[in-house]
Amino acid sequence: MSEMNRKVPELRFIGFNDFWRATPFGDIYSFSATNSLSRASLNDSTGEYKNIHYGDIHTKYSTMLDAKNASIPYVTDFNELSNSHAKSHCEVGDLVFADASEDYADVGKAIQIISLPAEPLVSGLHTFLAKDNYHQTALGFSGYLMSSYKVRKQIMTMAVGAKVLGISKTNLAKVLLDIPTKEEQQKIANFLSSVDKKIEQLTEKHRLLTEYKKGVMQQIFTQQIRFKDNQGYDYPKWHQTKFSNLFKFIKTNSLSRADLVNDGEVMNIHYGDIHTRLPSQTRIETAALPYIAPHIDLSKFEDDTFCRDGDLIVADASEDYLDIGKAIELSAIENNKVIAGLHTFLARPYKSKVVNGFSGYVMQIDPVRKQIMRLATGVSVLGISKTNLGKVILPIPCIDEQQKIANFLTEIDQKIDQAWSILEQTKAFKKGLLQKMFV
Repeated sequence: MSEMNRKVPELRFIGFNDFWRATPFGDIYSFSATNSLSRASLNDSTGEYKNIHYGDIHTKYSTMLDAKNASIPYVTDFNELSNSHAKSHCEVGDLVFADASEDYADVGKAIQIISLPAEPLVSGLHTFLAKDNYHQTALGFSGYLMSSYKVRKQIMTMAVGAKVLGISKTNLAKVLLDIPTKEEQQKIANFLSSVDKKIEQLTEKHRLLTEYKKGVMQQIFTQQIRFKDNQGYDYPKWHQTKFSNLFKFIKTNSLSRADLVNDGEVMNIHYGDIHTRLPSQTRIETAALPYIAPHIDLSKFEDDTFCRDGDLIVADASEDYLDIGKAIELSAIENNKVIAGLHTFLARPYKSKVVNGFSGYVMQIDPVRKQIMRLATGVSVLGISKTNLGKVILPIPCIDEQQKIANFLTEIDQKIDQAWSILEQTKAFKKGLLQKMFV
């Protein structure tokens, strides 16, 4: 064997020197029967069998499926399973593939079963169930191997379809797997499992912080929690007032996505970004906003239309009630030039009435969101007018208490952001491992 054909990973544990062998998937795994039960045939509460649905592989399950503790739906009517399906129980070590997806990133996505529930477990609609009948792989290794770059690239290349992509058992059986000794497999699986455990812990920490913030906000804005001034005295009672008494509307532009580019002089806030990725408190210095294209005449934008710290940007259109009138508050604009774009309102607070950092939070609370949803109009696309937004009633404390609320919630947001950053770094670390620890 030439040096070029000798396969070893870039990153390897000390003490392992053997070359990895290339083997077709079909020489290691054989396929067992699966069923075609739709989501309508499943339930979350009771049944004799549990069923893995392909949708859950895409959205819910991690690479290593701890089926004993995972939330897996039940088969509602056992009689819907044929005898062959009922006998094809999932076992520890089995791989379950989602054979269909709307995008290349998830087609042929696999999970490996590392524990079993009390009930028999079967594999359902749009899945392949693959079993290592000759025990050639260590528990946990194959799940990570199927997530590695080289294997994923082969599967994506073999996928067929237009709107919905799919891979066949015949093609999956042809995928080449590079396999080390079982001892090295187990070492790799154990290490990556420890990384996954860390990711689970960080995910839970982020979830708990987010839930804590949600609960604290509810208590603050229902005044179950009140702040005191620096001398320990109570602040004055809150008052209710219209949005229009606190903000004035500033002109925005109607530039489409086609008028935006990745670099330039003036940033633009598009309503789609408010819906999909910008947080309620948006720091411009880190927001990675698009820029206005060079062919647009910038001289037509008046000085007053450029965003300032504390401005609210409201998305005036949405396809669903949950996002209609969604608002973000801007900060850390520094020397950047920013304008608000298509389907947005720019609401500038009167500084004597609203402090920077407060309005982004008050616009999130349930009583405010419910008012906006009630005032929205439209059928396929919902909208809210400036007139109706101006009618929304906001609960407002005095300026000093607003500042304490803003400072307190900002500190929580910073902890949430830090937890998210560490989580994303750990996921990136794992992604690098999947590239370097496999051939």
